[in-house]
Amino acid sequence: MQQRETWGTRAGFIMAAVGSAIGLGNIWRFPYMVYENGGGAFLIPYFVAMLCAGIPFMILEYGLGHRFKGSAPRIFASISKRWEWLGWWQVLVAFVIATYYVVVIAWAINYFIMSFSLGWTDAPKDFFFGQFLGLTDSPMNLGDIQWGIFGAAAVAWAVTFFAVFTGIRRGIERMNKVFMPLLFGLVLIFIARGVMLPGAVEGLNWLFKPDFSALLKPQVWSDAFGQIFFSLSVGFSIMLAYSSYLKDDSDINNNAFLTVFINCGFSIVSGIMIFSVLGYMALQQGVPVSEVAGAGVGLAFVTLPTAVNLMPMPVFFGALFFLALVVAGLSSMISITESVVSSVNDKLGMGRKRTACLVCGIGFMVSSMFTTGGGLYLLDIVDHFVNNFGILLGGLAEVIFVSWFCNLESMRRHVNRSSEFMVGSMWIVCLRIIIPIVLGTIVCMNFYSDLTVNYGGYSTSAEVLFGWLVLFSCIVMAMILPCRECAFAQHVAINNDFRQRR
Repeated sequence: MQQRETWGTRAGFIMAAVGSAIGLGNIWRFPYMVYENGGGAFLIPYFVAMLCAGIPFMILEYGLGHRFKGSAPRIFASISKRWEWLGWWQVLVAFVIATYYVVVIAWAINYFIMSFSLGWTDAPKDFFFGQFLGLTDSPMNLGDIQWGIFGAAAVAWAVTFFAVFTGIRRGIERMNKVFMPLLFGLVLIFIARGVMLPGAVEGLNWLFKPDFSALLKPQVWSDAFGQIFFSLSVGFSIMLAYSSYLKDDSDINNNAFLTVFINCGFSIVSGIMIFSVLGYMALQQGVPVSEVAGAGVGLAFVTLPTAVNLMPMPVFFGALFFLALVVAGLSSMISITESVVSSVNDKLGMGRKRTACLVCGIGFMVSSMFTTGGGLYLLDIVDHFVNNFGILLGGLAEVIFVSWFCNLESMRRHVNRSSEFMVGSMWIVCLRIIIPIVLGTIVCMNFYSDLTVNYGGYSTSAEVLFGWLVLFSCIVMAMILPCRECAFAQHVAINNDFRQRR
């Protein structure tokens, strides 16, 4: 058996894990969620979710990866061969995410280049949906490939390929040691200038002014827990793969705390960056901040370019913002792809380099669909179903299986063995009770919503083809892949101490 690669330093692992957790959602999803859910009051359920769900789940995944030294499928197969399918479900979900996530990075690459000439023109909305995306009339009409996006996606895949091809220490660790300091530096420089703009304070007041009545709404608490799960990269094979490269004496609990705290801190800092700009934009246009606030693609590629056009030093602000998006996106893209590469390599024993070529090559071909005129529609539908069902169902099944059908006390002893501080019975309560109830509730709410009303007003045929069928395909493949033994079977060693509850 070939010895598994390890991280060179603890700092290298933390930067890689933080790079995985910090992505585009921290910048364009979290700030608007705070604004929509009670402002500063939202931070209360957010921190509760972080302590009761985010940190316990992260410790669990770090512990599983560290103990079983394998990708998600190998980990679950090592516990029970009948559960290998769960690992493949998570890996396939990660692969689907990679195929469209890279296209959003491609958009950011194009906009970074355009920022030096403000190429999005004086009408960023018309430019983005028209000239740039070449948006068609429906997801069933793909239209032509937009070659600027296609080329940038190729560049993003090339960077990702280089990172996973060259390995953990020489590729992923080295790149994140550059990406993470660069990302934090870009954001801090942006904030240092942005908060001094007229109207910036008003924007921050809109963001953080607490509305404590919002705490009485169940949806606010659901959104807080949902944001934690989405932003930490737990439940879909990434942290399992990354932690499998930890050295035997690694501090599991401290590493988990650091990853979660840095990720959540960056989300708050991103809120300051975004809403200082929105406050300035609202002042310049003479409207309330509520009329310019938004989230997602519209915030990043329509609202922010509009704000940049109004700013002093627009090239400076535009280049900083879109370079930050590129760096945040690439660091997450690398981690998503690595979780797939490590799983396929564990299964087939092809070697890292050949596996990286296979995964990135297939991924690039699939990504081309999202670079067409109908790509935004496809991306929106697939992202909705994969996030609301793929990730959450995988995380729910994982936490129920490990906490209720395995010896969780054995895992608690394992994570405490080399950690500076210990987790106790409350950690087990969070995993067995709190997380399953919250995740189960969110999943049921999502099912009810999507089965009663078509998401985004899309046609039923589009939702079935690009939403439900994608999920069904992942389920079928997850059930088929464990049937192939290859080199993978040689490494499956049942750990009876963990497999059976006491």
